[in-house]
Amino acid sequence: MSKIEVRNLYKIFGNKPQKAIEMLKNGATKQEVLEKNNSTVGVNNASLDVKEGEIFVIMGLSGSGKSTLLRCVNRLIEPTAGSIKVDGQEVRDFGKEELRKFREKEFGMVFQNFALLPHRTVLENAMFGLEIQNIEKEERVKRTKEALDLVGLDGWEDQYPEQLSGGMQQRVGLARALAVDPEILLMDEPFSALDPLIKKEMQNKLLDLYEEMERTILFITHDLDEALKLGDRIAIMKEGKIIQVGDHEEILTNAENEYVEDFVEDVNRSRVLTANDIMTNPRELLYPQDGPRTALHKMKNNELESIFVVDRDKKYKGIVYLEDVVDLINNNDKEFQDIIKDVAKADPEENLRELFGDIADLNVPLPVLNEDEKLLGIIVKTNVLANLASEGQYDQN
Repeated sequence: MSKIEVRNLYKIFGNKPQKAIEMLKNGATKQEVLEKNNSTVGVNNASLDVKEGEIFVIMGLSGSGKSTLLRCVNRLIEPTAGSIKVDGQEVRDFGKEELRKFREKEFGMVFQNFALLPHRTVLENAMFGLEIQNIEKEERVKRTKEALDLVGLDGWEDQYPEQLSGGMQQRVGLARALAVDPEILLMDEPFSALDPLIKKEMQNKLLDLYEEMERTILFITHDLDEALKLGDRIAIMKEGKIIQVGDHEEILTNAENEYVEDFVEDVNRSRVLTANDIMTNPRELLYPQDGPRTALHKMKNNELESIFVVDRDKKYKGIVYLEDVVDLINNNDKEFQDIIKDVAKADPEENLRELFGDIADLNVPLPVLNEDEKLLGIIVKTNVLANLASEGQYDQN
């Protein structure tokens, strides 16, 4: 079951919302609704599913409806029509008190502006959500300090917002959301006001927290690079409509219309594609118990100049070269283990820009290993060039 299900959602700002919806259903544009009905279309017949434990990114230009859609999910903005379900519960059915309790349990929200109270310390700002929930002081201090530690602000509890950098202020906002221990984080362009270096640092911090806490995150951005870095899946919006939903590769290579094509045309694929995206399965593998003649047989049959060695659990041991195998058979003056060598390795999340040096320097495929040193796949230089050539991108800039 999806964590969040949105079906046929509309949000109309104006005095005749139902008339506006009828116009939209009959094919009217957002501009026509504004001119003929004096109503502004915030969200137009939007449907999406957010899986539990994923980062789902909604992106679009200013005025596309992405922030309005986010706020409809927890009814900070009241939807005009449609359905919003969280954990199977219809959010639009809740009364005022039910909604308050549901928000406290399910949602933490991080905004673009830091929304910190200047007269409160870091600890007091981050503790604000727990105060609203009437959590006892000892417990809320404990939980807030844990949240501040998670975002790297341990030791800053007694400082005031004016003493912090922009990135640190945003960390306070993130800690405030985490302190309430929400099931879902709603993040509305939280890093857009930060300078590029701090923005990158906060993106990395969010990914670290995501791995540690395994929360569902609904993230809003207008930045495609940010969407591609953070999102498991991405929805692109235009004029209140969801134009396309897909993972990185689907968005970049299978644009469903000209609008999405324009959105992604300037993306440098070397910054976006990861080792995991480009790797392939090796044609053959060698195991430590295999001898030189088995190695020679496998390499000849598969026309290989080299072959990777793994144990039965696919844990990486190294690489063997054809010339060394032949030399061993002819001279028999070495143990088979002696000819197993090591080469540069890749992490599955490294992007191609980071891997260019290793790929260029090797005359053999680049092995991709997980954190347990298991071989996930290999990167062949010709595959890299083919992927970049499809976009006309050979440069490393």
